[in-house]
Amino acid sequence: MCSTCGCGQPGDGGTRLTVVHDHDHGHDSSGHGHGHGHEHPQQIVVQEAETRTVLLEQEILAKNDGLAAANRHRLQERGIAAINLMSSPGSGKTTLLEHTIRAIGSRRQSLVIEGDQETLYDAERIRATGTKVVQINTGAGCHLDAQMLTSGLAELAPPDGSLVFVENVGNLVCPALFDLGEAARVVIISVTEGADKPAKYPYMFRTADLVLLNKIDLLPYVDFDVDLCLRLIAQIKPDAQILQVSATKGTGMDAWYDWLAGL
Repeated sequence: MCSTCGCGQPGDGGTRLTVVHDHDHGHDSSGHGHGHGHEHPQQIVVQEAETRTVLLEQEILAKNDGLAAANRHRLQERGIAAINLMSSPGSGKTTLLEHTIRAIGSRRQSLVIEGDQETLYDAERIRATGTKVVQINTGAGCHLDAQMLTSGLAELAPPDGSLVFVENVGNLVCPALFDLGEAARVVIISVTEGADKPAKYPYMFRTADLVLLNKIDLLPYVDFDVDLCLRLIAQIKPDAQILQVSATKGTGMDAWYDWLAGL
């Protein structure tokens, strides 16, 4: 359970982890799940005073940070770079991944951990690229956490020196709070959203190593103020790196690939 937003309530079915094979008789490995890994006393959070809730949230995040540090250490030892992709739903994360994997696959092996509440839809799209993918379904949970990444990596078994893309659950709030042990955080915002999103969800953009402004090919058809969006991001994080791209048309994608090559 996330004490920040209350997601993952008991009885929601819990987290499920599925390895999406490249053949058609799907293997449901739900038995590999770790049960969301939160042993904290959830009922106390709900029933006691607000001051107690704050304390428990700190304990939850401290435990997550410890697991994230272990993930980061193991990945760094093997030269594996994990990239945490975060955005609101519909920003184009999966499309971005499809094009990225096909473009850089010959230079560096890429694998994917997909996070979503339900379905294998996005994992199936990634599988079609020929890339190994593990799907983590969080049930009512709105974010991935460090324990989920640990479990996902165990199933994915990435080789040394590879890139592991982590497509987080679509949400501009809680994913920013949970360190996974990633090498870098990338926030994607699209021009079909409000240009004021950075001001409304500042913590997400404050923690980003890179911001991708996606779907710029649609700018002639939507009411999106690019200058306002860029100015708001700069106010929140003055040294933010920002790339304007269209994953579907390929515009600006070379700069994104160059950025990945530096990890």
